[in-house]
Amino acid sequence: MNMNERTTIAAISTAMSNSGIGIVRMSGDQAFQIADIVYRGRHGKKLMEQKSHTIHYGYIVDGEETIDEVLVMLMRGPHSYTGEDTVEINCHGGVFVVKRILELLIRSGARPAEPGEFTKKAFLNGRLDLSQAEAVGDLIASQNEYALQSSVNQLKGNIRDKISDLRNKIIYHTAFIESALDDPEHISVDGYGEELESSATEMMEEIKKLIDSADDGRILKEGINTVILGKPNVGKSSLLNVLLGEDRAIVTDIAGTTRDVLEEHITLQGISLNIMDTAGIRDTSDIVEKIGVDRARDFARDADLLIHVIDASSPLDDNDFEIFQMLHGKQSVILLNKTDLKMKVLKKDVEEAYFASNPAKCESDNTTEQNVSHKVNQDKIPEIIEISAKNRDGIDRLETVLKDMFFEGNLSFNNEIYITNVRQKTALKEAYDSLRKVVESIRNGMPEDFYSIDLMDAYEALGSITGETIGEDLVNEIFSKFCMGK
Repeated sequence: MNMNERTTIAAISTAMSNSGIGIVRMSGDQAFQIADIVYRGRHGKKLMEQKSHTIHYGYIVDGEETIDEVLVMLMRGPHSYTGEDTVEINCHGGVFVVKRILELLIRSGARPAEPGEFTKKAFLNGRLDLSQAEAVGDLIASQNEYALQSSVNQLKGNIRDKISDLRNKIIYHTAFIESALDDPEHISVDGYGEELESSATEMMEEIKKLIDSADDGRILKEGINTVILGKPNVGKSSLLNVLLGEDRAIVTDIAGTTRDVLEEHITLQGISLNIMDTAGIRDTSDIVEKIGVDRARDFARDADLLIHVIDASSPLDDNDFEIFQMLHGKQSVILLNKTDLKMKVLKKDVEEAYFASNPAKCESDNTTEQNVSHKVNQDKIPEIIEISAKNRDGIDRLETVLKDMFFEGNLSFNNEIYITNVRQKTALKEAYDSLRKVVESIRNGMPEDFYSIDLMDAYEALGSITGETIGEDLVNEIFSKFCMGK
């Protein structure tokens, strides 16, 4: 038999590093038979004769040679992760040991699993829908508590249940229209347009809510892309070191020490920040430093969050003014650093400078003080926090503000669904557009068969989220991104 035709797959399911335990997983119709070739139990019993969901102590052997002392877990299909007979060999976690056991299984009749193939089998065998399968990958890659909980809820089927509800509504209307077109004498569509328009509009609102959740979903999954901005020597690198809890960035009294973008990943109060320490914003003749400053400006344009660090012990200048302009229209926080020194810049100074930098501010040079005050209220000023990176003063306040800024202070996972997948978001947009066409056709007095076409397009788009209407090539592409052994 050609190796690619073998239906039983095997892979190492734990990290390829020395550890206390290693797991080699096997799934397929020959899993128990292959395991019996390499396993020797203390009482000589065959694994094929054992009950499902039991664990057995023994040895993995290669002929007369004992490879390792193991525990073997048996799960008969369909009551397993893949829906097939599954064997998991728990051995000692040395890299050489687990590789030797895998090679032995392959010689005995299994074939190496492809990336994500165990989860792909679970999908193909109906154990998971596609949204749940993708949640498995997200669960493995989660880097904070919120991402973990979101993935767990998706794995439980919260997206599947929502999509199923929407598709049931769509197919109900489609079936009614088709029936009416086939039997107009007994089924009337008079006034049905109003009912369908109301239902389609309601579904559009539900889909729009899911689409809008994708921004929070991306942040949950990937983290908040954060850029620290400021003039040279204001304490940007010191702030990064404090947030990291280690001296990662070089800190000196020499202006322009940071010349390139230094990126780190940190977790604050359960949220992830992809945080970038940038070169100090200033005009410079140094070619290398100028490249670093230009990069800082580029990263700032694409960031989710800007943190403007100001040296409160030195007066504001034109460089601060330029940074204030970058903050407008962006999620941002202003930090008054070095409060352990004599402060020459107060919050009110920052507020006035921030408003003055607004490109959309009133152009009149004769604006009264009363009008200025009114404008300040209209142009919401970022949170201004007094800190001392040196003494860690104000850092707890910064962490709380960031959490409130992006998640309104509290993420509820009881009923909320967060779309964390670009593919799913794209499908939702396609479904939304198709339902919008239904509403437009109704308002334009188009024939009922037009409604049916667009309703089915929406039905198909939503089905692609759960994998009910998706091609084999896309399925293969999705699972190829999974780690080996899952």
